[in-house]
Amino acid sequence: MASPARAEKRRRPRGPRKLPDNLPVERVVETAPCVCGQCGGARLRKLGEVVSKALECEPRRWKIIERVREKFACRDCQAVTEPPAPSHAIPRGFAGPSLLAMILVGKFGDHLPLNRQADAFAREGIDLDVSTLADWVGACAAALDPILTEIRRHALTAERLHMDDTTVPVLAKVKVRTGGLWTYVRDDRPFGGQGPPAVLFDDTPTRRGEHPRRVLAGWTGVLQADAYSGHNALYAEDRKPGPILEAACWAHGRRDFFEIARLTKAPIAVEIVRRIDELFAIERGISGKPPDERRAARQELSKPLVAALEAYMREQLRRLSPKNKVAKPIRYMLSRWASFTRFLDDGGVCLSNNAAERAVRCVAVGRRNWTFAGSDAGGHRAAAIYSLVQT
Repeated sequence: MASPARAEKRRRPRGPRKLPDNLPVERVVETAPCVCGQCGGARLRKLGEVVSKALECEPRRWKIIERVREKFACRDCQAVTEPPAPSHAIPRGFAGPSLLAMILVGKFGDHLPLNRQADAFAREGIDLDVSTLADWVGACAAALDPILTEIRRHALTAERLHMDDTTVPVLAKVKVRTGGLWTYVRDDRPFGGQGPPAVLFDDTPTRRGEHPRRVLAGWTGVLQADAYSGHNALYAEDRKPGPILEAACWAHGRRDFFEIARLTKAPIAVEIVRRIDELFAIERGISGKPPDERRAARQELSKPLVAALEAYMREQLRRLSPKNKVAKPIRYMLSRWASFTRFLDDGGVCLSNNAAERAVRCVAVGRRNWTFAGSDAGGHRAAAIYSLVQT
């Protein structure tokens, strides 16, 4: 027999949701009857109204803006005077800023390749070549460079950064090669920081560790990233101007255990997932609080759980075969235990690297649509606009 809560959930009406209150309302009054529908009498009086609502959307409206500058001649000196020419988002271009913003958001926010946008424009009677749209995207990236420079400066002044990367196919003369798109995320909100969040993307021709070393050449702090071997040079003690402290991602460490528990119901994996979930439950309760409060709560609540988890995993590792599927993720975490436990002594460190993984998700989703970058220049433009859109 179904529980009362489930029965109540089934009985919940599934009607339309409440319409937004901030939309303009267009009132259409239907023609009133002149005579009674039953007897044909003309002596009718109004009793009230029955109102039905419908959510409607008008197609976007294209227009041409003519900016007229009137010229005047001076009758005294015969000089000609006219207002200065208005600035354009693209020099000598005819695309307005709203149109350019719509194209950029469509490509890098809604993951619509330029050829699909061009087809949509053509259905609306506007013929724009894909090459023209591509030139506009490049010009916008150049025009926005001062803002992107400020985003870069702001992101790299953080004391803690999230970093992640993904691959991007790039067209080349012989064959498609694999490039990289790295993201560096500053997000101080989990520990109540006042600095605004920022996302910096960097496009590279390869996925080698030299690229994050170049971007972070003058930066020191706490870096939250995965255990990619190309990052090891960043954590070297003799690094100049100083070593970067690694903070491992508990969500990344939990992932393999969760998959094993989901597929095979292995008791050890299920138990480790349960214990890690307890840590995340504590984190949800202290999110947004100052670093000192977060550190105190972690020392009191999380530290005993972490110590018990370490003891449990070391005990199970001694019992398991080296080829056991659960042994591999256990070794992964224990070999980096100092990085996994860094959050206990630093209230500014997050438990996971999800901030960077959320930021790079736009590339993974968009890659299914635009398939590849047309060139290295196209990759650089994508990194620039992704930085702006995600920020």
